[in-house]
Amino acid sequence: MEQLTDLKTILHSKRANIYYLEKCRVMQKDGRVLYLSEAGKANQYWNIPIANTTVILLGIGTSITQAAIRMLASAGVLVGFCGGGGTPLLMANEVEWLTPQSEYRPTEYLQGWVGFWFDEDKRFIAARIFQQARINFLLTAWEKDRDLKSAGFNVSDSSIVAALDTFNTRMEQATTSSDLLLIEAELTKELYKYAARQTKQDFFSRDRNGADNANAFLNHGNYLAYGLGATTLWVLGIPHGFAVMHGKTRRGALVFDIADLIKDALILPWAFICAQENASEQAFRQQCLQSFASHKALDFMFNQVKTVALKTDWEEVSS
Repeated sequence: MEQLTDLKTILHSKRANIYYLEKCRVMQKDGRVLYLSEAGKANQYWNIPIANTTVILLGIGTSITQAAIRMLASAGVLVGFCGGGGTPLLMANEVEWLTPQSEYRPTEYLQGWVGFWFDEDKRFIAARIFQQARINFLLTAWEKDRDLKSAGFNVSDSSIVAALDTFNTRMEQATTSSDLLLIEAELTKELYKYAARQTKQDFFSRDRNGADNANAFLNHGNYLAYGLGATTLWVLGIPHGFAVMHGKTRRGALVFDIADLIKDALILPWAFICAQENASEQAFRQQCLQSFASHKALDFMFNQVKTVALKTDWEEVSS
């Protein structure tokens, strides 16, 4: 039991690592979780620091042992099965998550969440809170990130100011979650245009099945964000089905709501920058993880979800 407790000394919101593995075997050996890959005629073992890991994505050509899954569960690591490059294998829309079941989850946040979730007006307010938090995070991240600034991403740019002004005006006029989804989609479309212009990719068109680097990186980075969202909800004990904005009939929709808090701020610009530089998938992934850490993306997700779950002043419910 002492060993299991030690594996959780690092809070999930402070953990640094997300792993995407392919063409390897994940196993437990000598009290550690390793992955085995082949290099020529030799086998190479690499250690996974599970106590400092939030998510492991298993891509094509991977296998995992029961003993390794046991240790990962003991450390509170989420495991996802996906296709090549982090893109889901089934229907191209969802990662299948394996969540540790060897311990109790907190009930405080779940009770707070369901306390408002069945009220449509309160659910709408929660969605609007997330949308405003998303914009605030973008403004903060772009303002302080020197690398993004040097690449031309400037929150003072007239097109960004105009897009956000339009977003805020329409947010005040919105009355339903469907309105918010439309407003969100239109803002993201404007951000795509801005990013494409700043990185000289004027002919970019968002296509989730597109073969170009920008589209591929957006897909890949979004699923890294989904991993953080799924981790946040699992740690806080909130089921993925209690979405506040995305489709209420889609399993896992709340993961999309939470991932949206950081996608436009971090994934979107770096997808275009790395595409312009013709970076490798691995280099893009490393840049995303570095950006998550430097901007404390997981901390931000935790704080926003906890704030909404424990909200008590719902007097602002619109009539």
